[in-house]
Amino acid sequence: MATDIRVPTLGESVTEATIGKWFKKPGEAVKADEPLVELETDKVTLEVNAPAGGVLAEISAKEGETVGVGALLGSISADGAGAGATPVAAKAAEQPKPQDTPKAAPATAAAPAKVLPAGTPQAPSVTRLAAESGVEPSSVAGTGKDGRVTKGDMLAAISTGASAPAPAAPVQVRAPSAPDDASREERVRMTKLRQTIARRLKDAQNTAAMLTTFNEVDMTEVMALRARYKDVFEKKHGNKLGFMGFFVKACVQALKELPAVNAEIDGTDLVYKNYYHVGIAVGTDKGLVVPVVRDADQLSISGIEKTIADFGRRARDGQLKIEEMQGGTFTITNGGIYGSLMSTPILNAPQSGILGMHKIQERPMVVGGKIEIRPMMYLALSYDHRIVDGKEAVTFLVRVKEALEDPARLVLDL
Repeated sequence: MATDIRVPTLGESVTEATIGKWFKKPGEAVKADEPLVELETDKVTLEVNAPAGGVLAEISAKEGETVGVGALLGSISADGAGAGATPVAAKAAEQPKPQDTPKAAPATAAAPAKVLPAGTPQAPSVTRLAAESGVEPSSVAGTGKDGRVTKGDMLAAISTGASAPAPAAPVQVRAPSAPDDASREERVRMTKLRQTIARRLKDAQNTAAMLTTFNEVDMTEVMALRARYKDVFEKKHGNKLGFMGFFVKACVQALKELPAVNAEIDGTDLVYKNYYHVGIAVGTDKGLVVPVVRDADQLSISGIEKTIADFGRRARDGQLKIEEMQGGTFTITNGGIYGSLMSTPILNAPQSGILGMHKIQERPMVVGGKIEIRPMMYLALSYDHRIVDGKEAVTFLVRVKEALEDPARLVLDL
């Protein structure tokens, strides 16, 4: 008896995924709950575990293919029947399935592709590709049922440089490299996560009236507090005391005073969030992800640090859940860990504010009429000027600065 392996529910607004890689080959034994295949969605990379033990009998979706929720990925044979030897199973897996035969039949290949009239409902993936590329589906010859345009048809049209009719912008096609240079280039398909990062960042620039304001903070007091208590903190709470907990607390205090920075635009309405879900940008080998510390105002500094440490570990291992990266109201990104001295972070739409932390660097500062060497950090707040006025943005940074330069404010809620 065979057990189907299917694409699980991927989360809110996620309807499809790309097969990243299979960990097993047909004919190999698998254990129940053992990772079988890696799926890449536009938000996270996740693993699909074996629903039962047995032998991997068939792989129905190969690496690089796009599959929807519930789609058949393969099957597991409980007794190994039909998969006694890997070569036999592999050969069987490569054979076309009966339902695929009509697509490859000569009559289908010879039949002229239909072009449906404009206004015909399209699949979500086709609509998204049309919006991103400017290629109008009605101008593409469809090979799907009743002549409908498939995702493959759109990708083919885009790759051949098809352009949309005015006033849509033409598809950007890269000019070919010189032969000597082309032989030394490597072309790698973007992962869904990277495609989504690119699209969301560009959408934020195109949609929001984005502006960045700067300030600087003297980290002397926070660094002294951290140095004094880091050992006892780690001993009691089981995780290290970093700077992010102080910054999250300082931002939450500022957001309470300046609610516009914690709001978003919904059509012609402003939605003010009376809760504080702070996203923490985490860089991974596969791209940037932003897990969310929920109700950060209700957590202690130790609770925030523990949550962020857990997110960081699981982000690097690709174990974050989709729901853990949704619902943020404000974001903090720390380029300082990579050595950045100053930057202008891009909004995490539809949020209206993002704080950029940077490298701590000793600089000569005038303190009480005397020049002293102080550990300084530049802060950057990018904000949506449609919601947040300059006065509010500057005040926000000043409040964060005040809290960090006098950490007692965070304890006393001042």
